[in-house]
Amino acid sequence: MKCVKVPLRQLNDTRIKLMEKGIMSMEYRIKACDDYGYIPITEDIEDYEIDDIELEPMKKVPHNFSELLEDELNSEEIENLRTSFDTIGDVVILEIPEDLQDKKQLIGDAALKFTKRKSIYMKKSAIKGTTRVRDLEFLAGTDNSITIHKEHGARLKLDVKEVYFSPRLATERKRVMESVKDGEKILDMFCGIGPFPIVIARNKNVDITAVDINEEAIKYLDENIKLNKLKGNINTYCGDVREVSKSFNLKFDRIIMNLPGLAYTFLDVAFNLIEDGGIINYYEFSDSYDQGINRLKNTCEKLGKDIEIINTRKVKSTSPGEWHVAIDAKIN
Repeated sequence: MKCVKVPLRQLNDTRIKLMEKGIMSMEYRIKACDDYGYIPITEDIEDYEIDDIELEPMKKVPHNFSELLEDELNSEEIENLRTSFDTIGDVVILEIPEDLQDKKQLIGDAALKFTKRKSIYMKKSAIKGTTRVRDLEFLAGTDNSITIHKEHGARLKLDVKEVYFSPRLATERKRVMESVKDGEKILDMFCGIGPFPIVIARNKNVDITAVDINEEAIKYLDENIKLNKLKGNINTYCGDVREVSKSFNLKFDRIIMNLPGLAYTFLDVAFNLIEDGGIINYYEFSDSYDQGINRLKNTCEKLGKDIEIINTRKVKSTSPGEWHVAIDAKIN
């Protein structure tokens, strides 16, 4: 390799000059030997002594996911994969299109290097069943699906194979938390591992009733209550909220209904449990807000209540033309 030979005392100043001229090679390491240093160059330069020296190549470190896969996938395929990451603690869950299944191992290995997480899984099914879980296939790293995810200062322990959790709702959970006032009585009808209750109770002095039909989810919520320093109080219940709520002897100032596929089927339960002037944070999948607003209004009309829509928000895109939407309603 062609190198500029300079006394060691001049090595750093010469290195800077050669970099500024754009002729220093970045593919090899500078070598220091006895009283001289050898700086690799890409072309000859006058006023310096040039030697041909064997140098150690620089280890090429990919700067992004694209560089890791640029020889295997086209730019569109790479960009689609970049938006299909769910990073949950030390676990990464990938959504790999059908036409790239033959390269899933390559993609998994690249994701392991790029994300520097411990475990890489691939989605094998849609979310299914009353417990809202999906099949996952292990691709790379360590096959350990239990992790602790950190969000807004909260620690959330879970097993990604046994419970549903979306890190993409972090901003929405913070938004709801910031709207909560100290002293509220809150019901989370479909709490999962408790991201809404934990984030809220860490920051607000409230009483939260958290219900979920998935036993594993409630098990992890109970652990998460112990993992976090809470200002508020959380009571957990495992079962169908329609049945569990029959034993409640109170009404709630706020009800969170984050089960976007089926929440509308529980609106009658929520409206019977809401305090006068209480807030319902309602979620569903839709291409607009109209469907959800109409469902809320129709339920109010049937039960002889009044409604005020106080906020609407697109939480995230779920498919082309469809959104996970949030509607905040005040019920009187």
